[in-house]
Amino acid sequence: MADIFCGDDALAYERSRTHFAAGEGMLLDDAYRLAHLPLVAPNDPRVIAAKEGTDYDRGRHPTAYSVVLPVSADALEASPAYQALEIELRTAPFAHKVAWHVMDRRRGRLHATVCGGLGSEPPVIDLARRSALAGLGPIKAEVRGLFSGNVNRGRVYLRVYPEQRDGANLFYAVQRALGRPTTDLYVVGLWNLMDDLDADEAAILAAMIERWWSRTLLRVEADELWLLGARDDLVLDGEISARLALR
Repeated sequence: MADIFCGDDALAYERSRTHFAAGEGMLLDDAYRLAHLPLVAPNDPRVIAAKEGTDYDRGRHPTAYSVVLPVSADALEASPAYQALEIELRTAPFAHKVAWHVMDRRRGRLHATVCGGLGSEPPVIDLARRSALAGLGPIKAEVRGLFSGNVNRGRVYLRVYPEQRDGANLFYAVQRALGRPTTDLYVVGLWNLMDDLDADEAAILAAMIERWWSRTLLRVEADELWLLGARDDLVLDGEISARLALR
């Protein structure tokens, strides 16, 4: 039987996209300038070093834990479709604004968040919850590109479409097994901008997003999830705290 994956009608990608207005550039938003820009362009005058009511200090924060779907950088980079996408990005007029220098630091921890906001201490995942996860068996997902959201504008992602089993989003089953609310957006953050895009550059990025929207770059079959602890939103300073078996 052919694998079935959730579609855009069941996920939040369409309604969460960046709105590119004709003739206008794309400005890095405040959320990005607070959480991401200090990590990729620390001396940029647009960096928001700190903000009342948040824990960010030049892009860093107390450890935050999440359960994530790992994505192999080796497998992604071996994909002919991904290779073509990367060539297009590296030759785009805005390529000099991409923080290529941080990508190698993250490649061992590429992921899509399934359960975020698990606190600043490693959560206790008891035997019953681990057994529920193991009972799900390996999870399949498709990685598709590209995505720019309406929050953290300046980060460019790939989109993950989870397996649909018995008509249900399998990530929902993971979230319920862990006692977490369900969510509908699962992205792999790969590229970070260091500058605003002008109108021509924004139009080119918008066209690339449209052109690559439905293309599958990689099919993932995960037999474990990671409990990831990170002290910045790019997981430059982070670690895999536990591996949660899916069999």
